[in-house]
Amino acid sequence: MTRLLIPLLLSSSLVAPVLAAELKPDAVNNAELRKRPPGEAKTDPVAIKAQVLLDRAHFSPGEIDGRFGDNAQKALAAFAASKGLKTGARLTPELWTALTAQDQEPVIVTYKITKQDVKGPFLQKPPRHMEDMKDLPALGYASPREGLAEKFHMSEDLLAALNPGKTFDKADDEIAVTNVVKADEKNKQKLPQITRLDVNKDEGTVQAFDKDNKLVAFFPATVGSEEKPTPTGTFKTISSDENPTYRYNPDYEFKGVKSEKPFTIKPGPNNPVGSYWIGLSVGNGYGIHGTAEPSKVGKSESHGCVRMTNWDVRIVGDHLKRHAEVDLH
Repeated sequence: MTRLLIPLLLSSSLVAPVLAAELKPDAVNNAELRKRPPGEAKTDPVAIKAQVLLDRAHFSPGEIDGRFGDNAQKALAAFAASKGLKTGARLTPELWTALTAQDQEPVIVTYKITKQDVKGPFLQKPPRHMEDMKDLPALGYASPREGLAEKFHMSEDLLAALNPGKTFDKADDEIAVTNVVKADEKNKQKLPQITRLDVNKDEGTVQAFDKDNKLVAFFPATVGSEEKPTPTGTFKTISSDENPTYRYNPDYEFKGVKSEKPFTIKPGPNNPVGSYWIGLSVGNGYGIHGTAEPSKVGKSESHGCVRMTNWDVRIVGDHLKRHAEVDLH
């Protein structure tokens, strides 16, 4: 069923910082930068608008949560550099103008929930331990709300704040969502083919370049810990798989996994590697993949792979040249 996206009516009211419980769609669509730029302390319409505009420009802030934290700041700095503007993580009037001038589509729109959105099956409580996942028929979403939040690159809290009283489990119900998919649906701002990925392990970022070595996209990422570090070097991509099956090898020696025998976990967005896998020519199962916990991207450590949000790694995979170069440093 085709998704229905309808711009919401705008209000001429003045916009001020609000709590998540008070969020109004028109306040976000009309948001204008104030003297004090948005921060990470509380949800802010300006932060939501900036995050959506960055996402649509392919400078991903990761999960859109309305709080202008590290991932949003990194994306803004990369966006500024791509425009030849003064780099920095602070949302200045110059950067705000650059963001809003290039894309004037509404950032919050109405979406009609489809039967597919609420069909399931859903995992009421996804297992916390990897070994407990191996007998499940699929690793689907925990709820329709989780699936809808991921579809629109949002946190569940932000989705709930924009839709007070909504249960998200009724087909044909209309809800307010971030307008992150509309640009690609209209073939605007479509990415060229990605021929090289640059993964900066210290900064927790992935930069995508085209055949002319032009930066075309930017994403936050989680990389390995000191115990399970991400490899260093230049490699090639060897596979791109949607809805991958996860195979655990005891040689990985992950903390908390006691099994001495290999086991397999079925596909799904709550699979340990999320809903997309890009294999690398490193050996020992290293790759770039999605995650069941988008809020932790760039804020935690992996078992050595490069972890991104499910939607970001899918964008990379969908535009990736075969055997593209990947620099890990």
